[in-house]
Amino acid sequence: MRDLVSETHVRVDDLIAPLFVREGIASPQPILSLPGVMQHTRESLRAEVTALAGLGVRSVILFGVPAVKDAVGSGAYDPEGIVQLALADLREDLGDDVVVMADLCVDEYTDHGHCGIVDDHGSVDNDATLELYTKAALAQAAAGAQVVAPSGMMDGQVAAIRKALDETGFQDVAILAYAAKFASALYGPFRDAVDVSIVGGGDRKGYQQDWRNVREAQVEIDLDIAEGADMVMIKPALAYLDVIAEAASRIDIPLAAYHVSGEYAMIHAAAERGWIDGDAVALEHLTAIKRAGAGIILTYFTRWFAESAAAGTI
Repeated sequence: MRDLVSETHVRVDDLIAPLFVREGIASPQPILSLPGVMQHTRESLRAEVTALAGLGVRSVILFGVPAVKDAVGSGAYDPEGIVQLALADLREDLGDDVVVMADLCVDEYTDHGHCGIVDDHGSVDNDATLELYTKAALAQAAAGAQVVAPSGMMDGQVAAIRKALDETGFQDVAILAYAAKFASALYGPFRDAVDVSIVGGGDRKGYQQDWRNVREAQVEIDLDIAEGADMVMIKPALAYLDVIAEAASRIDIPLAAYHVSGEYAMIHAAAERGWIDGDAVALEHLTAIKRAGAGIILTYFTRWFAESAAAGTI
């Protein structure tokens, strides 16, 4: 009876699996702060995505870890960069059976850890960075990405990317904009996963959202929609359900939320100590995000959820 009258349901095809692919490793490497998540080789990534597709997962998003980093993050737009090669692999294997997305930023690829070009004063140069993003978008699209997901929070990034894609024959490549990405303390395990640290101990508060502000986040969402975003995303998710709910009540394009690494890791840490039922809390988190209004959820729980659904345990 409770199932019959329940108002909110999470489905496997609501979820996107964030996956990491690393250059220069011979076997998958566990990420200690993200239990159950790996830095994949190209071959192990192919096997993982094939397995996810068999479980009914319809979308993945790729993050790259290059062997060499530099000041401009050139691996992000190198045709032979690790994500571009992995995109081509997955499209060859799966065609259109899985929507293959690529995170579009350069922080994984820069030697200073920032999401763009750093000027002489140590600040990110917004306009110079847009050129890097357009180059990365074109490289990802050429490699087979069906969706590019700009996450750097540079002003004008969606407009610049849309223009570059359209002018180069990639009108059908969609943009999932990280429209409200907050300067959160919940990203630590992700930075372990992509080997990122900001040189000199700085932060990203100059370009990521102030976590105390809701109205500002809605303005950022509206700007990205006006610039041509096909979907918008709020990150993190659970700590920002109010932002998700407000956006869901106003906008008429698909809304995503990223259940981030810290939110995932906290569940695992507490469950390992026997303080909570980890599976029950994970399902509660995902349901809360869906209930708040996000139709799409990026989560490291994707494989667990798909396997549990297939087994009939959730």
